[in-house]
Amino acid sequence: MKTRIKFLIIIFALFWILLLSRLYFLSIKSNKYYQELANRNVVNTEYLTPTRGEIKDRKDSVIAMSKLGFSIALDPHLSRKSKEKILLKNIEFIASHFPKQKTDKLINLYKKKDTPYNHKAIKIIDFIPYDTMIEKFVAFSNFNKIIVKPSSKRFYPYKKSASHIIGYVAKANEKEIKGNLVAKYLSIVGKSGIEKQYDAILGGEMGKREVKVTAKNREIALLKEIKPKSYDITLTIDMRLQEFIEKAFGSINGSIIVMDVTDGSILAAGSYPEYDINAFVQGINKKDWQKMITNLDHPFTNKFTQGLYPPGSSTKPAVALSFLNSGLIDEKEHFLCSGELRLGNRKFRCWNSYGHGKVDLRRSLSESCDDYFYKGGLRVGIDKISTDLTRYGFGKKTDVDLPNEFIGTVPSRNWKINKFGESWYKGETLNTVIGQGNFLATPLQVARFTAMVATNKDIVPHFIKKVEALDINYTSQIIFNSLELEKLSIIKEGMYDVCNAKRGTATKYNSSMITIAGKTGTSQVVGIPQEEKERMSEEDLEYYQKSHAWFTTYGPYINPKYVVTALIEHGGHGGAAAGELVSKIYNKLVDLEYIHKMYVRKGYRHVKDVNDTKEVNQTKL
Repeated sequence: MKTRIKFLIIIFALFWILLLSRLYFLSIKSNKYYQELANRNVVNTEYLTPTRGEIKDRKDSVIAMSKLGFSIALDPHLSRKSKEKILLKNIEFIASHFPKQKTDKLINLYKKKDTPYNHKAIKIIDFIPYDTMIEKFVAFSNFNKIIVKPSSKRFYPYKKSASHIIGYVAKANEKEIKGNLVAKYLSIVGKSGIEKQYDAILGGEMGKREVKVTAKNREIALLKEIKPKSYDITLTIDMRLQEFIEKAFGSINGSIIVMDVTDGSILAAGSYPEYDINAFVQGINKKDWQKMITNLDHPFTNKFTQGLYPPGSSTKPAVALSFLNSGLIDEKEHFLCSGELRLGNRKFRCWNSYGHGKVDLRRSLSESCDDYFYKGGLRVGIDKISTDLTRYGFGKKTDVDLPNEFIGTVPSRNWKINKFGESWYKGETLNTVIGQGNFLATPLQVARFTAMVATNKDIVPHFIKKVEALDINYTSQIIFNSLELEKLSIIKEGMYDVCNAKRGTATKYNSSMITIAGKTGTSQVVGIPQEEKERMSEEDLEYYQKSHAWFTTYGPYINPKYVVTALIEHGGHGGAAAGELVSKIYNKLVDLEYIHKMYVRKGYRHVKDVNDTKEVNQTKL
């Protein structure tokens, strides 16, 4: 009997010990856990989205901004049967004030996002302009299920001008949202150009509000608030020059680059035709998109960083420098140009079918003698030439601050073996030294090398000037060896003759007010059989079969400050197609006081059209 009593007492004691232990754990030990759980039930965290930063040009003109307006949302859980009438009433009210918003579409959008697990307001309209919404604000305040909040929409006041530099924003996809809180809540990211390159800066930093709410999600107290932050950036471009070039280009297709040779800052860069970037902000329709991507003039392609073209004779200064660097050719040595070079069963013609006669290096640049480069190329060989061309910046990125830059191609033995599994032929060397065959470059690569010649230094082309008030500085470096530095003077003299000597290929098309140096180029789009080349001119070809025209320059010649590189698609001869355009740009640089008037050539006077200060005419006295 006593044993049973003891057993019952032990059981009873253990029961109370366990009960008291559990009570202690729940009331004391777990208090912190349940307090945190309770806090999460009553404290609502709301992220505050920043306004996307502005993009400005070097003169502080705003070229990308965020227009202020409002978004419209509805309380959650209105799609239940018991509340469908309330949902319909609210959406019909919204649609009555904004007829472009269709009732069925808004209902479907709401129901798609209205789940039992969502307790936050559901946005059904991303943006209503400020002026449109403000006059209706009082009416909307009478509907307690409708939530109107500040919103913004990207806007580009210059429309299509500088479109390939600026880029555009659009709705973010799942990959872009992952790990990007701003993209998740703002729903937009930069898709191209500067908008994409500096998206992390322009997007800004998220803010946060912590508020106490009731069981019905109504705010009762603000606990904490961190304001969102926005950051503006300033570019190196000048929209006055950009618009001038756009007008000068007119209906011509191609690309232009105006770059400061001292630090690589780009004052203007165009890829033509352009497109209105505002069309992409809310999403371009399929019809317009198809029209754009099937356009043979490729308006969507950024031609100065992604356009790959045979550089033609525009790269002869680079090839000539490689000749001199090899030590196998002296600048005073002459080659006899008879108008063609025979190699095996093929004829490689000079553009001058009559021949240039005895030609040294300087004259070969001035008159763009192909035969000189054929013979020099055979002597030096592709291995040396391709190595030097790569070191001069061809076949690799310039590291410009734009996304998806193309690298082009510098043909070589290794390149051909890796790509085609085939051996190299001497005829390919002849094509390469005159910028034809498989040699492909971007206009920016050509501009960069031209700047190297002008200053003896390598630079990084760039568009960024400032982030907020912080200046972004770039440095230059010498990449040429001592022999190349010694021989650069003869390259410069040859380029001077191109624009100024009696037989220079650009002289009669050069009306620049300042003294410039440069190199013309004509790059074939289609191969012309050798037996027909004598009797077939550019005028006989269809537009899309005509050669591309190059003209790359720097000026002033004595104290180089700027590079202007032009590519005219299907323009034919470089000097004829681009000479006037490039001259106008240098004259505009004088007009805008980027180049001091002390550099204006004697015998020229500056005449402004009083009716249009953007136009600069030159009159030779």
